[in-house]
Amino acid sequence: MIYRSRAPLRIGLAGGGTDVSPYSDLYGGAILNASVSLYAHANIEPLKENVIILEAFDRKETLTYEAMPSLPLDGKLDLLKGVYNKMVEDYGMPVQGLRLSTLVEAPAGSGLGTSSTLVVAILGAFAEMLKLPLGEYDVAHYAYRIEREYLQLAGGKQDQYAATFGGVNYMEFFAGDKVIVNPLRIRQEYLDELEHNLVLYFTSTSRESATIIKEQQKNVQANNSASIEAMHQLKEQARMMKEALLRGDLNAIGEILDFGFQQKRRMAHNISNAHLEDIYDRAKAAGAVGGKISGAGGGGFMIFYCPGNTQYRVKETLGALGGVCSSYRFVKSGLTTWTAR
Repeated sequence: MIYRSRAPLRIGLAGGGTDVSPYSDLYGGAILNASVSLYAHANIEPLKENVIILEAFDRKETLTYEAMPSLPLDGKLDLLKGVYNKMVEDYGMPVQGLRLSTLVEAPAGSGLGTSSTLVVAILGAFAEMLKLPLGEYDVAHYAYRIEREYLQLAGGKQDQYAATFGGVNYMEFFAGDKVIVNPLRIRQEYLDELEHNLVLYFTSTSRESATIIKEQQKNVQANNSASIEAMHQLKEQARMMKEALLRGDLNAIGEILDFGFQQKRRMAHNISNAHLEDIYDRAKAAGAVGGKISGAGGGGFMIFYCPGNTQYRVKETLGALGGVCSSYRFVKSGLTTWTAR
């Protein structure tokens, strides 16, 4: 018997960074994101042997331990270990032999929420195995606690909720880890056109998001007015994006993205760099109206809004810069679990 799960990665369309404490605690944050057809997968297979085997197929890493209640957190597959340790500690999961295998359909550090989505997927597989009565908010908040509190990894709150709920969501963040997820009922023809016009481009670089996020947090703590004002504007960008999508005013999407790109660069020094600026400028010269760096910034994926049929020229231009344009679809389903008997 194998317990399986998958959770979708997400594209952040507006408001990125306003879900990170202490900004969200002090001022409240807002983000608009959409889940896409790139997934984190997790599989748990009980074993007769008294061993715990951890496999990350995308990273080509395998670790084997004697079955024990707490696996060592040493920088090797700590996301897998962290969820396992908390399952034993918080839910009394029996210590037994098992194989936990994972795969993420995007590189680590790519800006699509890979780490948080993987934690959600692993939680889903354990919840399926243990028959835990966890709702979407329960899973997302628990994944957040494992990453941010137990593993002490810097980051925001949106990714866990995007992976769990799926779809297009306008999310609001408040003090005390309070989150409200507002699913948006967008007409299918608007989503189809957005999907056609939005180019997802992997720059073939990755980054350590924690460094950028920590600088962003320090700027808020130091009351850096320029950085805080940029976050205020990004929160307003999320509201603007929500209104444009609901009304079907897709012609405004590119300009809203461009507005956010200008603001996000003011949040922390390493969000953008000369390479990313060159990519952005060339994409706009080829026909894109606006775009953004996905996630914390510094590298990874970028998205560009290309109206009409300009996406073909933009893709040709971007392909010559050493990166890869990735195919995707918007998906409505979030975390999905099942048992293979």
